[in-house]
Amino acid sequence: MRKLCQIVEKLLKLQFTYKKLRKPLVNSFKNPLKKTLLPSSTQKKMPQFLSGVTLKNREGTELDAVEHLKGKVIGLYFSASWCPPCRLFTPKLKGFFEEIKKNHPEFEVIFVSRDRNSSDLVGYFEDHQGEWTYIPFGSDKIIELMQKYEVKTIPAMRIVNDKGEVIVKDARTEIQDKGDKAEALWADWMAIFH
Repeated sequence: MRKLCQIVEKLLKLQFTYKKLRKPLVNSFKNPLKKTLLPSSTQKKMPQFLSGVTLKNREGTELDAVEHLKGKVIGLYFSASWCPPCRLFTPKLKGFFEEIKKNHPEFEVIFVSRDRNSSDLVGYFEDHQGEWTYIPFGSDKIIELMQKYEVKTIPAMRIVNDKGEVIVKDARTEIQDKGDKAEALWADWMAIFH
């Protein structure tokens, strides 16, 4: 019971940090023992903010973003091969992603590259990144997403819902600082996601 009170207290503090929530976090945290923390209403929604976007996976297959990301918790990873801090963070993100995917297949990362050409983007993706997708070089959506999410420096990561609303603004720092406790960090994010 004490641990539950501590969790509720933490959620109340988070409630004031995230102004875009529609309902109080306490009301959405009804069952702390629930196996999946992703609300069923989210599982059915499609990410329309990525309508018309083509993604590519590791095999080079083109995927419709809306269809591929249906029911997913989306991490937008802004990075580039020429960026030393990105090269340091990418392995941490990859490890975090692999750990989370074991129990939460609904997590998906999209690499939004700031590389200067297609071969640099693809090489960095194939050699260093995880089993996620990327927006191909030259897509207008890259600049649009950088502006929409106010990405001034890289690496940066935003966790967004199906409407493209930011759930976690600085996921990069959270993964950097707390990624070794992946399940606990995921639970924190999902409490906000509701």
